[in-house]
Amino acid sequence: MRITQRSIALTSLQGLNRNMEAIGKLQQQLTSGRTINKPSDDPTGTNTAMQTRQELAGAVQHARNISDGISVLDATDSVLQSMIAQVHTAKERALNGVNSGSMSEAGRAAVAAELVGIRESLLGQANTVVQGHPLFGGVTSGTTAYDVTTGAYQGFRAPTGPADTAVMVTRQVSDAEAVRVDITGPEAFGVTSAAGVTPATRDLFTIIGDLAENVVDDPAAVAADLDALDVALNSMLKAVTDIGSRTNRIETAKQVNSDLQLTLTTRSGEIENIDLAKTIMNLEMQRTGYQAALGATAKAIQPTLLDFLR
Repeated sequence: MRITQRSIALTSLQGLNRNMEAIGKLQQQLTSGRTINKPSDDPTGTNTAMQTRQELAGAVQHARNISDGISVLDATDSVLQSMIAQVHTAKERALNGVNSGSMSEAGRAAVAAELVGIRESLLGQANTVVQGHPLFGGVTSGTTAYDVTTGAYQGFRAPTGPADTAVMVTRQVSDAEAVRVDITGPEAFGVTSAAGVTPATRDLFTIIGDLAENVVDDPAAVAADLDALDVALNSMLKAVTDIGSRTNRIETAKQVNSDLQLTLTTRSGEIENIDLAKTIMNLEMQRTGYQAALGATAKAIQPTLLDFLR
């Protein structure tokens, strides 16, 4: 088969173009810092990279949920701790108020006034709002959990069982786990039963209101009020324990999420980012090969008539 000068020139130019294309690809990788700049560069790698990015985006969203959940739980714990301290103060004042041997009527009236102030303060704290939502209101759309005048609960009632878990305020901390971050007023402070319902129960605010009245009007009834106050206090302590348990869960989820983000970021870098030293070396080798190809092409292609006319 006869090899013409034209075929030699075409073959040489095709080889030079391939070398230039390889150099251009390596230069693009160096300037972008990525091995994949378009899907055709590595279809399999592109698919893996997209999946990794999606997982990383989910982990980042879960991290935001965790941060938000921790802030709500911390606020709830802080409010409950403060309210528990005030309940202890109310109990102490009530005990002093019924000590008929050392407390005058004026003194008992002063204790009653202080108990009324404590009740109002407790109601104010029970209506604490975080991110525009009352901490103890459940999934209510209202702005308060309790009526500050009557003390009636206005938020969403506590869930009664597993079938009602959908009404809980939760934060999704991973693909497989959601942590409840709220606690309703009835769960934390008790419920006042309707008239005629037995056994009779009272919430925290009703108990302290009754204490304020009975310290002055009916000291004999204060003992029963104090027993009811102990029940309410135990309910609040249980709520604090529950909040602490959830905080531990969400803190653990935070650490797992942090490790997951690091793993996914590393994996994404391994798939998409270039090895700088290796890429520079490949570029230099490609340039050397290109220069050698230019020299070989110059020798292989015979001079034309124009070369003699110069």
